[in-house]
Order: sequence, then structure tokens, then C-alpha cells
Amino acid sequence: MTDPDAGGGDVDVDRAIRDRRELVNDAIVERLPVTEPERLYEASRYLLDAGGKRLRPTMLLLVAEAVTGTEPMAEDYEAFPDVGGEPVDVMSAAVSIEVIQSFTLIHDDIMDDDDLRRGVPAVHREFDLETAILAGDTLYSKAFEYMLRTGAPPERSVEALDRLATTCTEICEGQAFDVEFEGREDVDTDEYLEMVELKTAVLYAAAAAIPAVLLGADEETVESLAGYGLDVGRAFQIQDDLLDLTTPSEQLGKQRGSDLVEGKRTLVTLHAREQGVDVENLLPDDEDEVTEAQVDEAVATLEAAGSIQYARETAQDLVASGKANLEPLPEGEPKALLAVIADYLVEREY
Repeated sequence: MTDPDAGGGDVDVDRAIRDRRELVNDAIVERLPVTEPERLYEASRYLLDAGGKRLRPTMLLLVAEAVTGTEPMAEDYEAFPDVGGEPVDVMSAAVSIEVIQSFTLIHDDIMDDDDLRRGVPAVHREFDLETAILAGDTLYSKAFEYMLRTGAPPERSVEALDRLATTCTEICEGQAFDVEFEGREDVDTDEYLEMVELKTAVLYAAAAAIPAVLLGADEETVESLAGYGLDVGRAFQIQDDLLDLTTPSEQLGKQRGSDLVEGKRTLVTLHAREQGVDVENLLPDDEDEVTEAQVDEAVATLEAAGSIQYARETAQDLVASGKANLEPLPEGEPKALLAVIADYLVEREY
């Protein structure tokens, strides 16, 4: 995907993500080695090694480039110059954000009793429940170690750690709301958007704001970037909900339509319910009994109700709002890439 009108000439978001993903992958291997006890660290690395686009750390690295005006990929991220020219290890912050994401996936799969993640058995299936819980906890604590090792001035490190801690608390709050909503019939779209802001979007906000904090950007820039992350993060979750319905199971890495089977409240199902659709009976309660034909029929019903289009338009509106928050950044390729990544989050097919 390229965008000649994004403010930095032709930008190739696929290349940008790929190049930075490879650097992040190398950093994960280096900073999270499989040591004793091996089973614990094998489980901790398992989903990280299974793949992932590394969208959040890519966003973090691009923000670092944007706020300092550094040429893309021209500097070593482990000694990245802040606004005063002093070195900061922003790659350590990028790894911190990614291992938090992996921690949430491990625990989410345990809570949902899911079998697959990223096309491989979930951690609690590949290892065991106890090891999976410990692996998630290990990643959680490691994230704070990595954030503490950026070499940024103490006051900036403290602020970054404070934002990371608040983010982790909010993620747990969002997950709690998600679980609560499954037993409620009166959830509305505003509550849903608040839930996904906490469960999903706050980590994007952290990925966008923390590098600006570490590198010494002004408060207006930091808060604008946090707003960018919140908006595009909510759009990302809405797109994830749509992909659960529209992407083939083998490409999705799990059973298509699993959110419907589990009774999860999404923007699609909440809107459909308001249109009189009997959402609870669109698919069988047992995921093993669900067929692709049944999912196709359920999706057709949701499309006829206008619910899928409503969700897509809401995600697009959030992306537009998020991109507007990039205004304080200087023009250049990093800013352009951040704008195109926002579009990518709602245009991706898996």
C-alpha cells in the first residue's frame, strides 16, 4: 500500500512494517533468550516466535523518527538521538510494548479457552495451563524491565513507566468489561467503544506516546500522539471483529465466527440487535458444530441489516480522527507512514 498524498511522497507501508518487524524480531530473540527454566521461556517466546505483524512496535519506532526528524532507518534504534541529541534505546521500548501484547494474548486465550492463535495451538494447549499463566506473567514483568533500560533521563523513564503501568491496568479493566458484556443484554455501542478503548486501543496509545516521552517531545505532541493511538486502536479492534466474520479460518488462524459462537459483544452484533436480528441464534453454541456455510449465512444476515457496513464506516471515521492528531508532527516520511498505517489497520485482510 502506498499513499502519494500522505505528506511525504510515495510511502510503502508494507515495506515499512516488514523492515521494522525484522529488527524487532531480532531484538526479541536477543533480549528474551530461552534460558533456565527452559520450558517457561520456551512458552514465553512461543507466540512471539509464531509470527505477528509487530504493528505496535513499528508505530513506536516511526513515532521516534517523526518527533526527532531522523531519517527513516538511518539510525541505530538502540542509540536513537533524542531532541537534544542524547542516545535513547527506543528498541527496548518497542520490545516492551510487543511483549505486553503477547502477554495479553496468552491470558486472553486461557480465558476464552481458545485452541488456536496465529495458526498454531494456543500456549495453554501447546504447553499446559500452569506454564501458560507463568509465561504471561513473565512477559508482563519483562516489559517493565525493558522499559526501564532505555537510558532516557530519569524523569522521562518514570513517566514512560507510569504510562505503561496505567495501560496494563486499563487493559485488564477492558477485558473485565468484555467478560461482563457477554452476560448482559443491554450493552450499547458507547459502552462497546469504551471497552475496546481499554482492552485494545490503550496499548496503541502507549506505543505512540511513550517514544515521544522518552525522546523529550513537548506535552502537546505527546498527548496528540496518544489520541492518535486511541483512535486507530479502536478502529483496529473493530476491523478485528469484522475479520472474525469475513476471513477464512485458515487465514485467520482460528475458527471463523468464533466471536458469534462465544456471544461476544461487537459493534456488528450490537448494531444488528438494534435492527431486530436474533444474534444469539445465528450460529450453534458449540464451535465444533459450526460450518463455513452457517457462517456465510450469518454474515449475509448481518450484511442485510447494514451492521457490517456500519462497523466499517465507524472504523473509517476513527481513522480519520486519529490521522488528524498527527498534525503537530513535522512533515516527512515517518509522519506519512503513520498516516498510512492508520489506513492499513482498517484495510488489512487478516
